Amino acid sequence: MKKRLQTILSHAGVSSRRHAAEFIEDGRIKVDGRTVTEKGLKLDPEKHEILVDDRPIRAGEKRYYFLLNKPRGVISTVKDTHGRRKVTDFFKDLEARVYPIGRLDKDTTGIILVTNDGELTHRLSHPRFEIEKEYIVTINGDISPDEITRLERGVEIDERRTSPCIVKVVEKSAKNAVLSVKIHEGRKRQVRRMFRAVGRRVIAIDRVKYAGLTLDGLKRGRFRQLSEEEVAKLRAI
Repeated sequence: MKKRLQTILSHAGVSSRRHAAEFIEDGRIKVDGRTVTEKGLKLDPEKHEILVDDRPIRAGEKRYYFLLNKPRGVISTVKDTHGRRKVTDFFKDLEARVYPIGRLDKDTTGIILVTNDGELTHRLSHPRFEIEKEYIVTINGDISPDEITRLERGVEIDERRTSPCIVKVVEKSAKNAVLSVKIHEGRKRQVRRMFRAVGRRVIAIDRVKYAGLTLDGLKRGRFRQLSEEEVAKLRAI
């Protein structure tokens, strides 16, 4: 049966659908020996040889699911032209190609999921599923009740208001405030930009919860494989 090329690549564990489009644009996909750049191309994977970086895809490839406690300074893209350390570098010894679900910016630490399940990646990344994420945010100075209310009701980012969220003060000192922030969106550098919108500078951000999963004592820079029960819960979202 014919399917869109991005869907075939996603189901084969090559990448998410979004990143599959980038693979195609970059000329990394060959069909029957010919490089293809047409993203909307429909093919029958049983009748055509599909290569990624000159390696054939494997439709029945084993699925992997990992939770990584990302350190600061590590980027979440699958490739980088500046030689920076990437999330995928932690999984170099794995035979399968894996990639992160969503992104954390370079200076944000904490939970990030890594998998080769393109369909699950698509579901967890889609805004309509409203996946909850919790961050522990350290900011300069104190924060007023009015500023918290503004954050919770939504602030303007790129001329679009953020969705309602939950902000709680965890602790305060003379210099800094530490807050818990729970959101359901995933815009680029959203948490940093939310605080910037109310005049606060972010010192550190640590994501401590994603789709019900927590770090649960996992040290920075370490990862673990998700249990079958955890994967089933993610699929049920």
